[in-house]
Amino acid sequence: MFSQVLLMQVAIAAGVAVLATGLFLAPLSRLLDDQAMRRALAIAQSTAAQPQIAEDLQSTRPTLDGPVQAEAERIRKASGAEYVVVMNMKHVRWSHRDPTRIGKVVSTDPSEALAGKEVMGIDSGTLGRSARGKVPLRDAHGRIIGAVSVGIKYNTVRTRLIHAIPGLFAYAGAALAIGALAAYLISRRVQRQTRDLAFSDISALLAEREAMLHGIREGVVALDRAGRVRLLNDEAQRLLGIGDEAVGRSLDEALGAGRTTDVLAGRVTGTDLLTVRGHRVLVANRMPTDDGGAVATLRDRTELEQLGRELDSTRGLIDALRAQDHEHANRMHTLLGLLELEMYDEAMEFIDEVVGDHRATSEQVTEKIHDPLLAALLVGKATVAAERGVALWIADRTLLPDRLIDPRGLVTIVGNLVDNALDAVAGTPHARVEIELRAERRTAVLRVRDTGPGIPAERRELVFTDGWSTKQPPAHGKRGIGLSLVRRLAERQGGSAQVGEAHGGGAEFTVVLPEALEEPGPERSAPMAGQDLVPALDTPAHEVRVPGVLHPIPQEES
Repeated sequence: MFSQVLLMQVAIAAGVAVLATGLFLAPLSRLLDDQAMRRALAIAQSTAAQPQIAEDLQSTRPTLDGPVQAEAERIRKASGAEYVVVMNMKHVRWSHRDPTRIGKVVSTDPSEALAGKEVMGIDSGTLGRSARGKVPLRDAHGRIIGAVSVGIKYNTVRTRLIHAIPGLFAYAGAALAIGALAAYLISRRVQRQTRDLAFSDISALLAEREAMLHGIREGVVALDRAGRVRLLNDEAQRLLGIGDEAVGRSLDEALGAGRTTDVLAGRVTGTDLLTVRGHRVLVANRMPTDDGGAVATLRDRTELEQLGRELDSTRGLIDALRAQDHEHANRMHTLLGLLELEMYDEAMEFIDEVVGDHRATSEQVTEKIHDPLLAALLVGKATVAAERGVALWIADRTLLPDRLIDPRGLVTIVGNLVDNALDAVAGTPHARVEIELRAERRTAVLRVRDTGPGIPAERRELVFTDGWSTKQPPAHGKRGIGLSLVRRLAERQGGSAQVGEAHGGGAEFTVVLPEALEEPGPERSAPMAGQDLVPALDTPAHEVRVPGVLHPIPQEES
């Protein structure tokens, strides 16, 4: 490729030199022509200005040894002109370089000069092509009595032009040499920067790069040294929710402020950084490039995060089922003992108590929360809480009708906040988590309080940041996503998510979701007291899962 670039640049430099020389020669030729014509005109003017010539033209005849011929030849030899012709009004020559043409009519039209005009130009006459000047000849009274025509041989002009060409070519050659040297230096630099790849190799690499970037299932964002987006592949556009219009713009303009922008711009450093864009959980890595820019890669971790949470929930349910299985065995042993001791009445009371606890749990939850998904979630969380030694309460003010527009979104919010609260109070004495869910017209308000250590005021905004957590990461990946998703889900519905200090200590998370419920319509039938929306789960008799219903707690007005 080095030789190709060098040859092309040398050819361009040579072409420019030749073109510049040609462009210079053209005006030079016109300039020399103009100078020759003006010189011929000046000689003609000085000849016509001599009064003796006008008198001799009127008083003598055109002869070889006449005074007009003698004076004209003197002027011609003195000025170096090709010819000096003096003629009368009938176009008859009184003088000429060739004596045989004296007394004959001129070969070119002198009518303009005889009409009183001064004329100059390039004409062809009996002596060939010449630069000519023609002026009227006047007598002592100013009347036109003839004309004077002076010619300068055109070969003289051409000779001056040819003599100028070697100098022009010398300058052009010097310019070409400098251009060739510059072409050599530029070609060497291009060779180093392209690693001596041929044009076909570079074209193939570009085609392969385009195919690879737009074919891989990983987002790629290339940035220049100023932080502007230089390239976006199809997957990056999908994950970030932007299009080709972002190319050439800064990340702040293309994505807006947020953790995703900070991670891609390098303001947050590290590997496998978690960030949330819309409803997607992304893993980002950033690699600087030699030109001062950077290339960032994005992986979609949304499904993996969901699977991880499902795995955590499954493990919790397995632990709860294991505890229930153990408790069920204890109860069956107790019932068997009562029957063997023939204490039939006590056995019947024991069965009634266990069945009543099962049914009371589901019925009392569904009385407060009419959405079946949320009711099932809370019954399941109650089982997990009981297994972990945490009392899960539902506040007296809880009342949520079955008019949710996005029940799955609210399930995600409630599940994340309850899980976070259970983690916060785990291992603390008198651990308790309290849930309040109520509807204010079309607005849903959720509060989750716990008796844990609480969150310092300076960290209350930090807890909603993607990837931030004070807990050890689980086996399937990293923490720091749940609360971030809660805030993003709330903001996506035009709401908010805040954290403060609960009454009596601990943390209180408040989520407000405007327009979360449909407009009230005809009254819907509430679940019947004997109808289970969720399967009854075994719980030890001494553990109460939803004591906010079974044992009301006075609530402060909020």
